[in-house]
Amino acid sequence: MSEDDAKRLSRYAANRDIVYATTQIFAALSDATRFQILSALGVEERSVSELQEICNVTQSAISHQLRLLRDRGVVAARRDGQRMMYSIADSHVLTLLRVGLEHAAEEYLPDEKISRRSHTHSSL
Repeated sequence: MSEDDAKRLSRYAANRDIVYATTQIFAALSDATRFQILSALGVEERSVSELQEICNVTQSAISHQLRLLRDRGVVAARRDGQRMMYSIADSHVLTLLRVGLEHAAEEYLPDEKISRRSHTHSSL
């Protein structure tokens, strides 16, 4: 990590509002169903019924999880006729998903040779 990135992270970590917002984002990612929803939305925009089929849970459960994800600013929604369509709110969410999955894959798929150094970002 560059010195500038380290200073920026220290400044962010000293701000209670930023720390709280960050913990809320990670809390939103900490549920298997929500993670599955986000992974599906990372591929393309989807409706509640499509997410229900992908996640194999009730419509009520999907709606509840989507409401939480929207409240945390992780998912965006738009109306398409009578349906609501959901998508990932921004590219930062996709980056968190990708890095989290790659981190876990290092333990469970050691032959993948995932390089930690390839995940440095100057936009921290």
